[in-house]
Amino acid sequence: MEVLKFGGSSVGSSKRIHQVVDILDRYSKHGKVVCVVSAVGGITDKLLKAGQLALEKNESFAAEFDDIKKIHLSLVSELIPKDNDYILEYLEEELSYLKNLLDGIYLINELTPKTSDKLTSFGELMSSFIITEVAKQRGIDAVRKNSQELIVTNSSFTKAEVNYLITNKNIKDYFRTAHQLTVLPGFVAKSNLGEITTLGRGGSDFTASILAAALKVKRLEIWTDVSGMYTANPKLVKQATPIEVLSYQEAMELSHFGAKVLFPPTVQPALDSEIPILIKNTLKPEDKGTLIKTHSTSTSGSVSGITSVDNIALLTLQGNGMVGIPGFSKRLFEVLALEKINVIFITQASSEHSICFGISESDADLAVTSVNQCFEYEISTHRIRPVDVEKNLSIVALVGDRMKNHQGISGKMFSALGKNNVNVRAIAQGASEKNISAVILQNDVKKALNALHETFFEVKTKQLNVFITGVGNVGHRLISQIEQQRKFLKNELRINLRVMGISNSKNMYFDEEGIDLGNWKDHLERGETSSLDGFLEKATQLNKRNSIFVDITASEAVSQMYADYLKRSISVVACNKIACSSEFQNYKTLKNLSKKYNASFLFETNVGAGLPIIDTLGNLVASGDKVTSIQAVLSGSLNFVFNNFNGSTKFHDVVKEAQKEGFTEPDPRIDLSGVDVARKILILARESGYDMNLEDIENDSFLTKANLESDTVDDFFETLIEDEAHFQKLFSSAEANNSQLKYVAEFNDGKAKVGLKEIPQGHPFYNLEGKDNIVMFYSHRYPEQPIIVKGAGAGADVTASGLFADIIRVSNK
Repeated sequence: MEVLKFGGSSVGSSKRIHQVVDILDRYSKHGKVVCVVSAVGGITDKLLKAGQLALEKNESFAAEFDDIKKIHLSLVSELIPKDNDYILEYLEEELSYLKNLLDGIYLINELTPKTSDKLTSFGELMSSFIITEVAKQRGIDAVRKNSQELIVTNSSFTKAEVNYLITNKNIKDYFRTAHQLTVLPGFVAKSNLGEITTLGRGGSDFTASILAAALKVKRLEIWTDVSGMYTANPKLVKQATPIEVLSYQEAMELSHFGAKVLFPPTVQPALDSEIPILIKNTLKPEDKGTLIKTHSTSTSGSVSGITSVDNIALLTLQGNGMVGIPGFSKRLFEVLALEKINVIFITQASSEHSICFGISESDADLAVTSVNQCFEYEISTHRIRPVDVEKNLSIVALVGDRMKNHQGISGKMFSALGKNNVNVRAIAQGASEKNISAVILQNDVKKALNALHETFFEVKTKQLNVFITGVGNVGHRLISQIEQQRKFLKNELRINLRVMGISNSKNMYFDEEGIDLGNWKDHLERGETSSLDGFLEKATQLNKRNSIFVDITASEAVSQMYADYLKRSISVVACNKIACSSEFQNYKTLKNLSKKYNASFLFETNVGAGLPIIDTLGNLVASGDKVTSIQAVLSGSLNFVFNNFNGSTKFHDVVKEAQKEGFTEPDPRIDLSGVDVARKILILARESGYDMNLEDIENDSFLTKANLESDTVDDFFETLIEDEAHFQKLFSSAEANNSQLKYVAEFNDGKAKVGLKEIPQGHPFYNLEGKDNIVMFYSHRYPEQPIIVKGAGAGADVTASGLFADIIRVSNK
């Protein structure tokens, strides 16, 4: 048995109804079919309008009724021009009931939810009758069954709740002996008291979903006027294409944020029963449509779709009186719930100083009044400010199950928006990583959707030729990741990524057809003697398009080669921090060479390993913002050390473990001396547009003189043992002050400093765990609530992932 649902657009004219019946005829030849239909397109709106006009004592409700009558009678005359007396008689009787109902609303000046349900039920009842009769004329064994006789609800009019126990029994009993085609009106039902009810917005989908679940069909088909769910709104993005397969979660996310094909709550019965849902086009039945099921098997990319919702108001409640107050959020959202205001978007800074939420613009004034009244005392005592409200906004969102753990998605999104001067008012991303949302001006929606679609879906196949210097721990992981993802990159991202050359301190090896990554170690061992000039010369001789030099060393000599690569239009991707933290003039020269020779110079992993810190900062600057202050914990190794150092551990042992796990440089003094962190904050300051050098940064080292003056790494570890009391004293002081030790980098008003600090409870840095980094950017647009980037900031895998992300970014340039 098949269950098909046809929306109002599919039955909006005689031509389209014929197309619907064609489809039903074809399906019914292969098995029994259950068909759920909506009201004729636009009729439900007309019914509601007529009721409202009658309520307002506006006699033009009669003209609206006449229009409804004309539409239905015209359909019958076009669809069944002969022998249609009994059809017209039924419709005239229904229309007479409708007219009496409207007259009653006009006379008594009342339109209750109960009456509204009676009013809107006429659309589906009439359309289902007409379609059934057309099917019979075609010779189909068809019958109409009134859904009101099957679906039982409570008396919550306009959005009744279904009694599934009774409803499912009714459905199963009725369809034990079904006709070849059974047509049912969607949207309508009856209460257990026999009162007419409706199932609310998307009610016809709901009816179909209830039937599909009760009958345990293999698939529910929803037919509409588009060929499925699209990568973006095809009315705004001409290049948008249908998505063949989506997971339930992806479909729900896309529908919630503006894709009108599906209304999530209404298909819940089918979702609960894990019944796949196929979205099909009545006008183009040969198109594949979109299949929605439990798990998406599509490999079309990390982002499945881009969607938007308009007419958003952004409200912000902020103030020092919010910080650390339990139940504050509860009060806020409780007052909104009491006013039946739906919250579409929420974001809150970790400082708890503000809560920002998006709602429908039509609810904005009510929300402002209600919230300000709720917090009247706090506002009067200046503990919080009155609600700020911004209107004429929209939300754009990237959606996809495969976004999770894909580095650089948010960076690409905000880079695309920034390049197109689309100002982002707020950002939200859940832990599931299936949705990244941004609030923007409504006037920028079309531009934003097209920019994002171009970035994520219109990628031509591009070949990238990579030359890697430094194939140690991180380099090994990078090559493994490239090998693992090569097929995916080629098939899904249209990137043909080949490693053309590799080198370490001893050997180098090249293959102009691309190195076999399964045996790269053997090839390297048999390679020629390594030299920096020789590696550059060979990469130049091969003269491959889209060449990328990847530096995974800590060598100053390698960093001095960057200019030579850039001058040859070979992009540079580096986790080596030396170049970007060298003399300012050298840093600027490399940047200028990158522009002059159209070769990317990317160094995301210089700060935060795989975190999109520099990328996020670049997006701020690209969009015209100016960073005024940065506060950060930028050393994953130091964070790991101080998170694991306590009164029962030895500082030497913790540092040794960090070195073993690859969280520090081979020489831990680079990390522990603060030089590494100083380089990172210097790079962020420079990327923010400030002219600074390393000597301008104040470095308050926590190491002893003996630690700093040690000659070798082994000597350094010996001094750590000797000075254990010094480090225990640092821990004891922090513990006594109920604080955590964090190595903090600060930039403010053109000055920067790094040093160990005792971070008190309640501070955003306090609960930073493991090897995580956190960066807070304050800017002209974000003067009080910063943009925060947080996550793992050390380790071979995440560093390799960051390098990999930079390589992919080159392809997107």
